[in-house]
Amino acid sequence: MTTHPRIEEHPDLAEMRSRFERATTTPRAQAIETLALLTGLYLAASPWIVGFNGLTTLAVCNLITGAAYVLCMGGFGSAYERTHAMAWCAIAIGAWTIVAPWVVAGNVDTTRSIVSNVIVGAVALLLGLAMAAMDDRMTGRMTGRARAGAAPNLDPMR
Repeated sequence: MTTHPRIEEHPDLAEMRSRFERATTTPRAQAIETLALLTGLYLAASPWIVGFNGLTTLAVCNLITGAAYVLCMGGFGSAYERTHAMAWCAIAIGAWTIVAPWVVAGNVDTTRSIVSNVIVGAVALLLGLAMAAMDDRMTGRMTGRARAGAAPNLDPMR
């Protein structure tokens, strides 16, 4: 009877894990994650910082979306291979933050709430896009096979 190695020991899986580790240890990735965490914390606290906490529906909306954004973007440094798809959720949260003053119930579209939400939403959206684009192709590093002298992988899905 033949025994096969476990899937965790597969060479492609090991290469993918090392690629993800290289992507998250760059200063660029660490800066994006730090800025994203600060953006989420600001979004959660913005009703009290900017002064529209009397607009209860938008204040609660910003508190929830800020906490969700921090949770989405907070796991990248420690577990990028399991959380990089969450960047698309962070992009959706950023887009929602931009339109929230006009969509949530009540008359909450004041100058303060609109300016704050549009700016923090745009920053959140851009940081989510930057994290979604984080890859070896963006950092300019070669994969292990390319460094070893093998032919470059021209597969666009990889």
